[in-house]
Amino acid sequence: MPTLRTALLQSSGRLGDVAENLKALDEAAERAAQGGAGLLVTSEMFLTGYALDLDAVPGYAEPRDGDSARAIADIARRHGLAVLYGYPERDGETVYNSAQLIGRDGSSLANYRKTHLFGCFEQDAFTPGDTPVVQAELDGIRIGIMICYDVEFPENVRSHALAGTDLLLVPTAQMHPFQFVAEHVVPVRAFENQMYVAYVNRTGPEGEFEFVGLSCLASPDGTTRTRAGRGEEMVFGEVDPALLGASRESNPYLRDRRPGLYASLV
Repeated sequence: MPTLRTALLQSSGRLGDVAENLKALDEAAERAAQGGAGLLVTSEMFLTGYALDLDAVPGYAEPRDGDSARAIADIARRHGLAVLYGYPERDGETVYNSAQLIGRDGSSLANYRKTHLFGCFEQDAFTPGDTPVVQAELDGIRIGIMICYDVEFPENVRSHALAGTDLLLVPTAQMHPFQFVAEHVVPVRAFENQMYVAYVNRTGPEGEFEFVGLSCLASPDGTTRTRAGRGEEMVFGEVDPALLGASRESNPYLRDRRPGLYASLV
């Protein structure tokens, strides 16, 4: 099975300017496709920006099949690659912090609602999702989706491992002083759960936050295959099914589990 070349777009876009962020996404998709990528992953809330005024969030929220989703479907079709983007999702009167995966043909492959909301802003602005494992197939690779804080809960990622996720996409808005998550926690999650993890962050100041960048593609063998710096950039990494299979064969973590001992966790 061929590798899946994955582009990680480390960018905060422009706060509150959906049209400008769609333009930036279009340009990024063109660069990603030219670089041979079959998948482009953006940051948490890329469509609108993260640090919105609390009262403004409902006005920016769109349904998963709304105008922006259709625009991104067109971007995916024109450039021939799948796109994962973060956005505020409206479902009736309820608003979620969501991420949607659009396929090369413009179809929606998966839509995920953040289950673990971080801090007062998110807890006041959004309703938590209640589906921890959302997956899709892309080029024979089973893709899972989480958002930012979700990946910091070991049980959450282990649920994906047990469901067979090969590549976990994690758009994030990870801020100072928690950069150790990007530097250390994410590679450990990849190793202990035997999967690739694409962790794609925002960067620079935004409202009261200072996003730290450091986006990465972590590998099941414990290495970091690509790592961004602190500024705006796009980096590429290969998701290799052969390496994944070999790593799972040699690493005994999932085989040596004793679930009967863990009942107290739930």
